[in-house]
Amino acid sequence: MLRHILLALSAPLALSACTTIEAAAPQAALSQGVVSAADPRAAEAGAAMLRQGGTATDAAIATMLALTVVEPQSSGIGGGGFYLRGTPEGEVVTLDGREKAPAAATPEWFLDEDGAPLPFPRAVLTGLSIGVPGNIALAAEAHDRYGKLGWEQLFQPAIALARDGWEITPRFVEFLQFAQNRAGLTDSGRALFYDAQGNPLPAGTVVRNPTLAATLEHIAAAGPEAFYNGEWAEGMAATIAEATPRDGRMTAVDIADYSAVWRQSPCGTYREYRICGMGPPSSGATTVFAVLKQLEGFDLGVLGPDSPVAWHLFAESQRLAYADREIYLADNDFLHVPVAGLMDDDYLRQRGALISANARMANVEAGTPPGARAIMGDGAEPVESGTSHFVAVDAWGTAVSYTSTIEGPFGSGHMYGGFYLNNELTDFSFVPERDGLRVANRVQGSKRPRSSMAPTLVYGPDGELVLAIGAAGGGTIPVQVAKALMGVIDFGLPVEQAIALPGLYSPGDTIAVEEDSPLLAMRADWEALGHTVTARRMPFKANAAQLVGGIWVGAADPRSEGAAATP
Repeated sequence: MLRHILLALSAPLALSACTTIEAAAPQAALSQGVVSAADPRAAEAGAAMLRQGGTATDAAIATMLALTVVEPQSSGIGGGGFYLRGTPEGEVVTLDGREKAPAAATPEWFLDEDGAPLPFPRAVLTGLSIGVPGNIALAAEAHDRYGKLGWEQLFQPAIALARDGWEITPRFVEFLQFAQNRAGLTDSGRALFYDAQGNPLPAGTVVRNPTLAATLEHIAAAGPEAFYNGEWAEGMAATIAEATPRDGRMTAVDIADYSAVWRQSPCGTYREYRICGMGPPSSGATTVFAVLKQLEGFDLGVLGPDSPVAWHLFAESQRLAYADREIYLADNDFLHVPVAGLMDDDYLRQRGALISANARMANVEAGTPPGARAIMGDGAEPVESGTSHFVAVDAWGTAVSYTSTIEGPFGSGHMYGGFYLNNELTDFSFVPERDGLRVANRVQGSKRPRSSMAPTLVYGPDGELVLAIGAAGGGTIPVQVAKALMGVIDFGLPVEQAIALPGLYSPGDTIAVEEDSPLLAMRADWEALGHTVTARRMPFKANAAQLVGGIWVGAADPRSEGAAATP
């Protein structure tokens, strides 16, 4: 059973009448679980696993595999992801399947012969941008520990879609148009998605990808080791190396040495709700939590979603949180990231005290959280459109929140085995040093680049698991998640309305507001407080599941083609 989220972006902001979560009418849910994903066919693939008695982990893996087929511009087995699993009893674990740089990569990876950083276009369409994909290793590790169905069983929906065909959507055609330099970079990509004149195939066209079907069948039958070892993996390494215009190229050993890593989930309490997320190399958990916790001294519930002051406070908290993010967040395996300090209640209370309801902060700088050391952030804010988030909840009440990515639309543009290879390494800083300090997120051999992905789980004041959520959209991801949590916890909105709230992104000195947003009516109020305001299109795409009256309800961003599916 599929249910699209039909909330309109133009809906009025006066939502505060929905004061309780329990008052929300379920959109798509049964007591046996729910899956929400950015594409209804992928959501259905996950729901099919639940119908067969599978766990949330089984459903999430099947969803990720199906997205490889029907959402190739955003995620899939050519990229990586973060997996967050929470039980009704409160146990939370995370698994890091982020891509890795080749072992021979150096901090000069993105510098030209004169020592200047390469222009982004010169780097992204080459092997310099491609990291060792991590999603298959993540899926295998999660399945070994928490799967119930057979490994091969999880692949069947994706194989059927690739073999029998899937219908191109209008949104996908838009990606084919504006990212043609990537989608059509290779003969394989052009043959799949463009006609003889080089035009994108029209919406409604049924596309079959027998090469990808064969790849999925191979991994399903031979196991995950088939992706990382043997002739097939050697061929992938050779494809990447051939596209890499410098020494330090990807090798078969780099691919064989890859492993997904279990990591501790950073958790903190906001207004009696326990919020858990993904730690380094993701900046998700610390940034989401900081944006919220710094606002705990303000009564956002009284202000409500129609208040210019509430959104001003939200913007100011973002500025503080992102200043810390830029300085301190990177791969924790390569340098010390003060995660505990960045989530410390006293530290965030002090940061929040810098915010005024009556004026914009003139200057915002990173703070000094407990345990911090002198390193330098890179200040870069990549905006990725190649990411997808999905959630799955099973009959046992266990939830998985999983964000998967190939970074930009169609990744690097290079293909292997019928799928696009990521351009995740462009999430590293192109500059290894600044002002005599090493950049935390510089390239290093076998290092994972910093991410904005923020899969999140929320437990209520009574300790009950009540929400699983995440988003896609590059540097906006933590803001999308924090906005939705503010909507649910502070404004008392059901999660589908909280996700649909207009977007406001303020990581620096300017408030960027979603185009055609009703928030633009508040522009004069914010400018009177000292803000500079601009309107622009932003890549919002969130998915969630919420416990409502004992039933799990799926929700998807109305800006996307997302949907929820139930067993």
